[in-house]
Amino acid sequence: MLANKKEFYSGVGLMAAFFVVLAIMFSPVFGGQNGLNYLDGLYNSISKGSAYYIPDLQKKAAKYAGKTVTASVVMKDEKQAMETAALFRNSGATVEVDVADKKVIKVSGDLGGILTNCLEDSDQMYHNMGDGIKTKYGMDERLSLYNWWSGLKSLTRDLDKQKKFAESAFISTINKRAVECAYNYYRIPPENISAKWGLVVFSLVFYVFYTMWYGFAILFMFEGWGLKLEH
Repeated sequence: MLANKKEFYSGVGLMAAFFVVLAIMFSPVFGGQNGLNYLDGLYNSISKGSAYYIPDLQKKAAKYAGKTVTASVVMKDEKQAMETAALFRNSGATVEVDVADKKVIKVSGDLGGILTNCLEDSDQMYHNMGDGIKTKYGMDERLSLYNWWSGLKSLTRDLDKQKKFAESAFISTINKRAVECAYNYYRIPPENISAKWGLVVFSLVFYVFYTMWYGFAILFMFEGWGLKLEH
């Protein structure tokens, strides 16, 4: 026996409408994508558009031009060591493979040149131009950037041992703000939030409204049924 038929069926109506909207959201009606995937892509694009630090890092890297560094870079295996050696050689550095341990490469060269080349590769990847990287090194563009990340990370460890903390800290910044960003956002088109602010505001307001919609549907059905919360 329903305590309040009007309230109960109002809740049922709200719940039915809620699931209709949910079905639409999970249908590929947003440019061939469902609503969740579309919004996920939108927020990824906006996030990428606000994470472009490479030009500023390139200016700072130019200050290291002419500063020579010599370090041992330790990779996970011989194959990765050979791949990473190509990155440093293309930067103008001298690279030798350790005879005793072939996963170790000894790098000596201009730090500014190494970092400038790394940032150029990162910039191409950020702008989704991976074919140039593939041609440049003869390997998958993602692999090239991953090897940059691994090589620079090992380079910072050796520079820390040499007490070159300023250089190490800057290289770590490049790894986080350039190499990681370019790798993680590869093939995602960058989008400025100012171009999509209306859609962003609508999606946030709709999320709050849609959550409350579900809550009121449950509330009306339960109260109409006769269930009440009491102290």
